[in-house]
Amino acid sequence: MTPTITAFETSPDRGKGFARDMQVRWALEEVGQPYEVRLVSFKAMKEPAHLAVHPFGQIPTYEEGDLALFESGAILIHIAGQHAGLLPDDPDATARAIMWMFAASDTVKASIIEREGALLVERDKPWQAERMPMLDERVRKRLGELSNRLGDAEWLDGDFSIADIMMVGLLRRPAATPLVAEFPNLVAYVERGKARPAFQRAFDAQFAVFANATPSP
Repeated sequence: MTPTITAFETSPDRGKGFARDMQVRWALEEVGQPYEVRLVSFKAMKEPAHLAVHPFGQIPTYEEGDLALFESGAILIHIAGQHAGLLPDDPDATARAIMWMFAASDTVKASIIEREGALLVERDKPWQAERMPMLDERVRKRLGELSNRLGDAEWLDGDFSIADIMMVGLLRRPAATPLVAEFPNLVAYVERGKARPAFQRAFDAQFAVFANATPSP
């Protein structure tokens, strides 16, 4: 059965691949699973039909038969459970990959999202000039810890996995990029992810939505 995912009808990132359906598209492209996309407007995301699938009114969602999922991480784990190649065969290695997914979506992401919010919402506030160096240092600390753990490894833990999809997606966020640039091994790690053919296919598919977008009234 062909799954259906949801994505922004008009993405605020202007097709740069930062919207959260990107990770789901990437995972599906990695395993060669065809999928359909239902585009939703910001208005539609808050209407009952979408809220029935995603109670918080966001994207992406994933529907396959009677199964309906939200949250990118949960969707990636489901895809990896259905297809070989996105999680290791060894149970311990699988547990570590899922651990790294949580690290990306929680420990590392928290400081990046806080910095991102300050850049977007607090730019005209009198305290921003004093607050930003503190937020930068929080992100820098987490990235330094990640950089030290990654070292010269190609991926987070052995072979490429859904953990790398989550982490590369996070490190590409605009709020993270200037600070990621301070860590050459993280820059190289992100570039390895972006160089994967499946990433390129997912990016092109998401960009095509922006290129052909006609905003709803």
